[in-house]
Amino acid sequence: MLIDQAEIYVRSGKGGDGMVHFHREKYVPRGGPDGGDGGKGGDVILEVKPTLNTLSAFRHKERYLAPDGKNGGPNNMSGKSGEDLVIPVPPGTVVFDAETGELLGDLTQPGQRLLVCKGGRGGRGNQHFATARHQVPRTAEKGEPAEEKRLRLELKLIADIGLVGVPNAGKSTLLSVLTNARPKIAPYPFTTLEPNLGVAEIDPQTTVVLADIPGLIEGASQGAGLGFEFLRHVQRTRVLIHLLDGLSEDPVADYSQINTEMSLFDPHLARKPQIVAINKIDQPEVRDRLPALKQELKKRGVSKVWEISALARTNVRELLLAAVEKLAETPAMTDVETPLPVYRPKEDPNEFTIQREPNGDWRVCGTAIERAAQMTYFEHPGSLRRFQKLMEALGVDDALRKAGIQEGDTVLIGEFEFEWQE
Repeated sequence: MLIDQAEIYVRSGKGGDGMVHFHREKYVPRGGPDGGDGGKGGDVILEVKPTLNTLSAFRHKERYLAPDGKNGGPNNMSGKSGEDLVIPVPPGTVVFDAETGELLGDLTQPGQRLLVCKGGRGGRGNQHFATARHQVPRTAEKGEPAEEKRLRLELKLIADIGLVGVPNAGKSTLLSVLTNARPKIAPYPFTTLEPNLGVAEIDPQTTVVLADIPGLIEGASQGAGLGFEFLRHVQRTRVLIHLLDGLSEDPVADYSQINTEMSLFDPHLARKPQIVAINKIDQPEVRDRLPALKQELKKRGVSKVWEISALARTNVRELLLAAVEKLAETPAMTDVETPLPVYRPKEDPNEFTIQREPNGDWRVCGTAIERAAQMTYFEHPGSLRRFQKLMEALGVDDALRKAGIQEGDTVLIGEFEFEWQE
């Protein structure tokens, strides 16, 4: 079963904590600080694995957590860094932030990687805080917090040639004849409920990938039936074979409907090269109406109409060669058919806001100040003094005074509570 959409939770590793420690050795009464640094947390990386063609692995596992970095040790021993978590995805995976809808990456090439969550850096041990004036620092850092995201993954199959048409037009039969694919085939609408891929050999050195896109119905561009899921895969193909059902009540109307639905879904689809073929010419009634159908299609700008029978294998090889010739004339796909990343100005990490809680407490929100609070050992006086200096440097103290804070008021920063004292 083809799974072409998934939502997962990813979290990088937290950085390991730095250590407060002093060297202890016989005959060395003042060995000095030797607390080691924490290790870096593991990154979360998506990597294209060409052997995959579905997102089915994400049906059974939705949480991906990279390992944390290890804490630092005595004797300047650094903690071990957490290993990066590499998540394999199939070619054609488009990655979005599930909460904001922002495009994070479009993964198409084998081995291509996308860093989605960066591991926290390790905290520094007290060896880094020794100075000529302060030789016994009881100051260290905890590891940097992890990053977390909810990702929405969408798979757009990558094929050279796409087969489109109404349900029961014979696309699956044509795919099975042209390639080694074995799609489900039956004489009722919507036999194909998921796209199928096949590889056709043109000569010993040349192959092309064909995709059988399930039949589109009126309203597909608004999501009718499984319209969104099917139309997404048409975006990745370079050339389309538009297959018309010769036994349909009005094949020309079918042709117009499919093109309209594709244009409404994505205007770029209307500009893709198309080869139009009427299927089922082995049936006498189809042969009888061919001249009239070709005349009507000519009025709509279709100068060449192929006459084939996928079941009887009539003219199918010639149709494939014509599509390959059109493929050679078509430039390689560009990024215009994929939403472009949105680059927004990054907020200043030193910025902060002050809010008054309903119970009268003061809450300080800001990237730098909240991260600093999480990385501070408040049980060590030296680390606490360092945090207080950081609050002064960022202007948090002055802002709280201007806001009207009083002695004894409670200040909330992230998950930490402080009592205000002048």
